[in-house]
Amino acid sequence: MEEIREVEDLPAACSVCEDDHQQTDTGEPVPPASVTVSSISSESVSLQWDTPAGGVESYNVTCCNEREIIQELRTDTNSAIFKSLRPGECYYFYVSTQLKNGRRSRPTETSAKIKTQLERLLEDLGLEQHYKEKLSLTQILKIDKKTITDEPAKCYSDLPWYFLKKLMMLNVAAMNVQCKSTDQSNCDAASESKKLDLKNLFNSLNSADMLNPLDLITALFLSSDGFVQQEMTLKMSMCQFSVPLLLPNCDTQQCTLMLWAMRDIVKRYRPQSLSDSKGFIEERIVLSELPMVSFVRLGECTLSKSEILNKLLSTSQQYHDTFVHHNMEGGDSPRRISNGLTEITWYLPGGNKNMDIFSEPVAVANLRGDIASFETQYSFLCHTSAAVFVFFDNLDSGCNLLTNQTGKAQIFLVGNQQDKSFSLDDIENVATQLDLTNNNIIIKTKQKNYADFVKSLRKAVSDVVENSQVKMRIEQMADIALELGVLVDEDASECKTGKKNADAITEEIQDILKYKEEQLPLQGEIWKELTRIEKEEFRLQNVGSKNIEEYKSDLQMKKRELHQKQNSYDMSTAMTHFINAISSPGTERLYFLKWMRMNLDNVSREKLSGLRERYKEKCKNSENKEEIMKIDKQLSNSSLGTEHFFREMSQIYEASLSLPEKNPTRRQLQHLPKLCAELLLDGFPLELVDGDASNIPLRWVSAVLSQLNVLVSPKNKIRVVTVLGVQSTGKSTLLNTMFGVQFAVSSGRCTRGAFMLLIRINEDAKKLLKCDFMVIIDTEGLKSPELAQLDNSYEHDNELATLVVGLSDVTIINIAMENSSEMKDILQIVVHAFLRMKEVGKKPKCQFVHQNVSDVSAHDKNLRDRKLLLQQLNEMTQAAAKMERKEENKSFTDVMEYCPDTGNWYIPGLWNGNPPMAPVNAGYSEAVYELKKNIIKLLGDCQSSTNNIDEFEEWVKSLWNAVKHENFIFSFRNSLVADAYMKLCTEYNKWEWECKKEMYTWVTNTEMRISNFGTVVDNSQVSNMRDFLTSLKTEASAELSTWEKKLRNNLSEYFKQTEGHVYLVEGYKEEFSNSIKSLRREMERSVVYQLTVAADIKTGMTELDRIKKNHTKEIEKAVHALIDECRKKKVQITDTELDNRFDEMWKETLEKLSSTKLKATDVFTRVDHCLRSNMSHRGGHASELLSQKNLRECGLEPFKYTAEGFFNQLKQTVSKLFNLKDHIKVVQNMADNIIDTCTLSVDEKMNRKTKYHDTYIQEILHIIDESLKNKPDVKIDMEFEVSLKQHICGSTARNFQKMHDDFIQVNDPYRCLMKNKAKYCADFKDVFHERDQCQKKAQEFTDQCLKPAVEVFVNRSLGPNIIDEMLKQEQFSTRMSFQYSLLLDLLSKNKFKDYLRYNRSYESFIKKRILEQIEECFSSCSATLEFEERHLQSSISSINDAIKKAKAGKSGDMKTFVERICKELGDKLVISQDALGAFMILNNANQEQFADWLIVSVKDMAEALREKFEKSNIKTKLQHLHVQPQNELFITVIGCGKQCPFCGAPCDAGGRDHTKHFTSLHRPQGLEIHKWDQSKKLITDICSSLVKSDTYFRCSATNNEWHPYKHYHEIFPGWDIRPDVSLQASDYWKYVMTKYNKEFAEAYDANPADIPSTWYNITPEKAKQSLKESFSIK
Repeated sequence: MEEIREVEDLPAACSVCEDDHQQTDTGEPVPPASVTVSSISSESVSLQWDTPAGGVESYNVTCCNEREIIQELRTDTNSAIFKSLRPGECYYFYVSTQLKNGRRSRPTETSAKIKTQLERLLEDLGLEQHYKEKLSLTQILKIDKKTITDEPAKCYSDLPWYFLKKLMMLNVAAMNVQCKSTDQSNCDAASESKKLDLKNLFNSLNSADMLNPLDLITALFLSSDGFVQQEMTLKMSMCQFSVPLLLPNCDTQQCTLMLWAMRDIVKRYRPQSLSDSKGFIEERIVLSELPMVSFVRLGECTLSKSEILNKLLSTSQQYHDTFVHHNMEGGDSPRRISNGLTEITWYLPGGNKNMDIFSEPVAVANLRGDIASFETQYSFLCHTSAAVFVFFDNLDSGCNLLTNQTGKAQIFLVGNQQDKSFSLDDIENVATQLDLTNNNIIIKTKQKNYADFVKSLRKAVSDVVENSQVKMRIEQMADIALELGVLVDEDASECKTGKKNADAITEEIQDILKYKEEQLPLQGEIWKELTRIEKEEFRLQNVGSKNIEEYKSDLQMKKRELHQKQNSYDMSTAMTHFINAISSPGTERLYFLKWMRMNLDNVSREKLSGLRERYKEKCKNSENKEEIMKIDKQLSNSSLGTEHFFREMSQIYEASLSLPEKNPTRRQLQHLPKLCAELLLDGFPLELVDGDASNIPLRWVSAVLSQLNVLVSPKNKIRVVTVLGVQSTGKSTLLNTMFGVQFAVSSGRCTRGAFMLLIRINEDAKKLLKCDFMVIIDTEGLKSPELAQLDNSYEHDNELATLVVGLSDVTIINIAMENSSEMKDILQIVVHAFLRMKEVGKKPKCQFVHQNVSDVSAHDKNLRDRKLLLQQLNEMTQAAAKMERKEENKSFTDVMEYCPDTGNWYIPGLWNGNPPMAPVNAGYSEAVYELKKNIIKLLGDCQSSTNNIDEFEEWVKSLWNAVKHENFIFSFRNSLVADAYMKLCTEYNKWEWECKKEMYTWVTNTEMRISNFGTVVDNSQVSNMRDFLTSLKTEASAELSTWEKKLRNNLSEYFKQTEGHVYLVEGYKEEFSNSIKSLRREMERSVVYQLTVAADIKTGMTELDRIKKNHTKEIEKAVHALIDECRKKKVQITDTELDNRFDEMWKETLEKLSSTKLKATDVFTRVDHCLRSNMSHRGGHASELLSQKNLRECGLEPFKYTAEGFFNQLKQTVSKLFNLKDHIKVVQNMADNIIDTCTLSVDEKMNRKTKYHDTYIQEILHIIDESLKNKPDVKIDMEFEVSLKQHICGSTARNFQKMHDDFIQVNDPYRCLMKNKAKYCADFKDVFHERDQCQKKAQEFTDQCLKPAVEVFVNRSLGPNIIDEMLKQEQFSTRMSFQYSLLLDLLSKNKFKDYLRYNRSYESFIKKRILEQIEECFSSCSATLEFEERHLQSSISSINDAIKKAKAGKSGDMKTFVERICKELGDKLVISQDALGAFMILNNANQEQFADWLIVSVKDMAEALREKFEKSNIKTKLQHLHVQPQNELFITVIGCGKQCPFCGAPCDAGGRDHTKHFTSLHRPQGLEIHKWDQSKKLITDICSSLVKSDTYFRCSATNNEWHPYKHYHEIFPGWDIRPDVSLQASDYWKYVMTKYNKEFAEAYDANPADIPSTWYNITPEKAKQSLKESFSIK
């Protein structure tokens, strides 16, 4: 009820109320402050108001409507009740006060609307908003908590959803629609009361508060749109419930013929006339010409008409409540809105005389309510029925109604003699007027029990059915309805327009096959030929001896020609109409599609039904092979549904994509995918797999899914449920029952291919399922092997199963019979699919459904069968694993999580009894519901990431592309997997660099500690360097163990996350775990090496430092003696004289000092020793080769490989693909790369300017050994290895000798003294003259001690900063990212020389490229200044803090003060001991003044360093860095350094210790200097195509024996070379080779390749696009 308050304007009819107002200046009566409506019933309103101030004698209350005053009353209380009001009317109420003197106040007003029975019921049921905004199918099929929980309805508003939930799942208990609160309270009261209380007992039996099921059904039909009405009607019919024929609206007093609602009901039956031939009739029920028998009631009737009808239509063995009656739950509750409802049901015979009640079909109508109140409905029934049975107790009042009614129907009177008002005279009177005979009068007497009574009634109906000529289709009743003023639901404008559009298409169909050829030409032989070519492109089964790339080029040309042929067709009239119709707005297109489906079903049903039956019959005996094949082809040709029109639309769209982008035709068709996406959201299925052509129109499906993603984003997360199983085992029915959807299930519409539907997830269930939509995929049945052989469909079944299992989160395997003989063969396909998914990282869950198992103990009884099933699954797993070469999978549980007890579901048969009159089995519905709950639980428990629609689209593409190959696992590539792998690599690289950076810092600080060992800043407790080094190694090991543990934890946590599709790359977890071990070993080796070198150098310098220190002391002693001597003379001495005296003293002192020098080292001898040790394990021949040449003579000339030894091995062999000249080039190229790498390492060590250490040459030899080990495919001999090592070691020894000699010269004690002579002289003069040295000494300490140390600190810290900054760039995040950016850069620069260097000298090219990148990134000084400033500030801050702490310490001399400063800085800066020693002598500076001046000097130093940093460029800075960024970045992007053994493409695998090498992009072999021996032409073949062909190769690794490319892994087991899945992935290198064919030929001393014609069509843009596809860049 609505309550409207404070009405401003009184209705005109009520103006009288204002006439009585008496307004005076004084004594004005006060009106009530407010009037409230306290309650509203269906006919009355109760009012209340406040008592106003002052004396009130009475209140005047007026009720009126818009037209007139209804009631007036006077009361002395502050409340009033108005009765006998009309429902649906709005009333206004005015309350005024009246004083004793008769004066009235101005009235206070309010208003209220009396709601109708319909409005009140809709409000109770929570459907009021849907009365105008009708319920849609998408709303009722949403998955919410109510659909997946067992909570019963608690209030009236729950009842509609409870009913719909049950009905959509075909549950015959749907009519039991009462609230728990109503039933349970009575039940609880009865159970709790132990005393006798008859009053309560009787009260508990009162059902007045219960809802009549008919009211609920009527309310739902009134609140639903046409599609929900149609679906409800269909499901009710399947449950053998009666359905609305005439739907009343008690508000408008009109009723509607529910013609559209019944349109979708298809019935199948066998009349007696066809019983011998075993034929049957299957047709849409509204088109069936049947006699209708109607049952009505006149006045009150003690007989239950509906209950009698149920008995009439049921046998004793198969009773069913078709009509709601008073003995059903809620059936005796008063009907509030359903009086006038006319229901209809059908009795359909099964062709068995002993079981059929009626031999012919008959429609049975039942009018609810008294025909006296519903004359229109009664009149309609009289005009449409063959007979009308009138139930009555007393005919007196309805005589005229019966006698005045016109119509063809026979009238039968059905009365109850036992009723008191029964009058035989009245019956005789009416019978006479209607000219009735005894046969038309059926009376229930005392002597006749209900069985006999029903028998009499049944005989009368049977006579009517057998003899009546009045037969009418429901469709024809629409005309009668309109004549009688009955509405017809199909008269809605959208429905009529939809029908008109559909009829315009379907009326033209005469011959289906011919129609398809003329109107749907693109999906015929052209599409099938395209399918064949697509698969051949992937499988290359017919390539023969042809050049593979030319063969592929020819196939592409054929495809282009077929697309041109498709584009040559004008769009057919039918398709033009179809596309225009689905482009129409709103529900119009939905009606159109439904009309289309129904019309097409009608067209093809007659032929298909018979064919389908013959097919099933013939399939029982597989010997009828030829006949089965013939029928199967006829079925395919005769099938015509909306999917064929959408299929044609997909082909029109796909063909248009071969046109230029700006072509008007192509542009006009770009909107088609969006139309289809919108229809998906409206609940229409999308054909994923074309079952006729066994193919997916990938570009069409991708476009539709992309548009769908746009429409729903960001709410685009999905979960996928799929069903697989044998043909005709009820898969579609299972899905329809489970989710209430509408997959085709009739005999004429067997599913072909695979279809997907979308179901929305309600907000309250999204948290549970973690998705926004559920995708349901229905598939065609898998065939038994015998049938599969007939049309080679076994391959198709394998492809289909692999696809849908791969797309699924949960797969339902539907098995019709528990121990079916063909079950094992079908499951073989399924197991194969699951194995494939496991190997590519997908882990769908599986549920086995065993249908037609009805025993309650089936689960326990079938324990043995479940064990047998598991045993068979294990056997099939082993067989499938062998086929896929994945023998490690021994059991089904190795492939997926499966428990025989929880993974099997037993579902009883669909029908409860014998069709066509059998309702759906309640056990079937309940078992399916339990399965549904379990599936939703499985989805909720899924650990894998939820796919969004884009990702689902990617899975469709990648799975289908892999399916097209013969070897799925071998061929599978997926951008989601690639993306997940990239993310894993990116994360791992971050962790690795974090570890390395920390260890660099640790090593830097530790090297500082070693440098400071034994000096004044040394804080260690150990005095022996050997012990100190041991403790440092232990520290390093502990530090590395901590990091190893941290990295393992990072890896473990990474794989625990549910987002990012981590589960797809779980197979790589072990590899990355091994990479962590490898990193630990490598880091440990590197750290120990660096610490050992630093300790050895420090130990070697100890004696030298002692000599320097002693010399400094002697000089200081001599200078002090000279000062004393000069002062004693007490004569003024000039500076010139002091200089002369100092020179004399210097000369005398140096003569006294020992001339100890560093012992010179013969680096060549040491290097030669290390080289011999390195080759010692290679035997005497290696030693002999080493002795043939002096190391001092090696490395003077560029290295040149001659291949003498290799030639001796190969001289008897002639190879087509591999000759000596090519071998020399390959080996020379490898040698050049190794030399370049070693040269960079030597240069790095030379920059450190230290003395020689054996570990230096050992590291160089380690680099050579590792590089040679990484090239197992290049055949090399002992001579080559020795000559290469001698060349590198000779050159390296020469450099290291110079470095060592320079070091000795720089650190010679005599030279160090001479370097400081001028300083000592100046200090001597200052001390002699007693000058203030504070400022000078502060400047000297800053320049000689602090400044170099600060510069070293900044340079040590800057390297990791630069690396950090570079790693922020996407290209350095993974090896694949780097490859992508590198190749993209090559394409943009377009220089042949760059490509040549990339192919010939990959590693050196990469190093140079990285260095260029760093220089480019840090080209402006500001890029590094931020880091330098940060480290400079850190140093200055530390120095100032050290000065403060030194000043605060206990007083001491100047030396102590400086030592304090140095000790504080010992952990950060390495201060030169030479410079510090020189500074300390002859220092008489005042400590406090020195400290003050030192602070100033430090500030000046900072400015000077800033200026220096600003002026120096990045190249200069890189030379002084302790950690070389280019080297670390090179290690990151080069990875293992392996290259494809066929084309030389670099390995892209992440981590350090991967088991398989792979590359994202292979290239033509000609780019790797491969050429044909006879023609000398470069080879265009690409290994990603060769590995799936039947061609052979031979090389040194095969000992020049021919070996099939398909089995390349037997020769190169470490490589995983996958086929080019997209066919365009190698377009990048095809473009490069095509463009620079002549240049490559010239560079490789070969003839240009024969370029396939299609390669010339590849543009730079296509090449760029292929890069994106190959490296999965979005």
